[in-house]
Amino acid sequence: MTDKMTPWPTLDWPAWRETALHLQLMTQIAGKVRLTLSPWLNHSWHVALYVTPRGLTTSPIPAGARSFQIDFDLIDAVLVVSCSDGAEQMIALEAGTIAAFYAAVMAALADLGVAVTIDQAPSEMPDAVRFSDDHAVRPFDAAAARDFHRALVRIDTVFKAFRTCFLGKASPVHFFWGSFDLAVTRFSGRRAPLHPGGPGLPLDVAREAYSHQESSAGFWPGSDAYPHPAFYSYAYPAPDGFAAATVAPAAAQFDSGLGEFILRYDDVRAAADPDAAIMDFLQSTYAAAANLGGWDRDALECGVGVPGVPRAVT
Repeated sequence: MTDKMTPWPTLDWPAWRETALHLQLMTQIAGKVRLTLSPWLNHSWHVALYVTPRGLTTSPIPAGARSFQIDFDLIDAVLVVSCSDGAEQMIALEAGTIAAFYAAVMAALADLGVAVTIDQAPSEMPDAVRFSDDHAVRPFDAAAARDFHRALVRIDTVFKAFRTCFLGKASPVHFFWGSFDLAVTRFSGRRAPLHPGGPGLPLDVAREAYSHQESSAGFWPGSDAYPHPAFYSYAYPAPDGFAAATVAPAAAQFDSGLGEFILRYDDVRAAADPDAAIMDFLQSTYAAAANLGGWDRDALECGVGVPGVPRAVT
């Protein structure tokens, strides 16, 4: 396959950093619309976006007697706001300012009869500027955004397969616009110590998000702090010995600065079976958290789901 055809395209964070930050701010505007109009769901699950065959979506958002959703079509580089009554607005995803994009989204929602006022402060981004005041002109590399989406589609599929082999509480596969990552989380069912908080999230949000013992894994395209696309896995609270646990594949390692296991995307791309490499990483890091954290694995786990075959119950 050529790189344009493979489900594992090259993702070069330094090369598409400005486009990624532009897209992250765009997703934050859509995500904050969902946050503002949706009832609170445990662990802030009501704020996330979801991977679609064409990009990312908010899924339906309540708006009085109607609902609407906001879709990032990363194939055709357009934002689509569609209502349950058939009304629709479209905005180009292109180079420009966040102030102009924010104004266009708010105008589109107003034209559709959706009344909403959002917190304009970007989340989990250092030195960020309020959306309406952000007049910096940023690029939009549509090809790089499509490559990112192509990788997300494949990763989303593997994460969803991993979710099928757990009987306990597990999150949907979420795309969080604050941290700009795809994530899936398993819970033991036990309460966790109060989270101490940290940069980027209000204390009450952090404590609610981490209210229960969990093992969480995900993928992010890179950041200035870690300029490489990578898979990650962490436990909260991290049990004794977690950092020293043996995990798979061999390329995975614990990053003491980040406090989590890391598997670089490029190591996955180079693997003979990328899907299996990701699944090994997800399963082995979860097993380390569950074993060391005293989870009731016999009660919480089952086999990986098979299409068309009900889970056997004895």
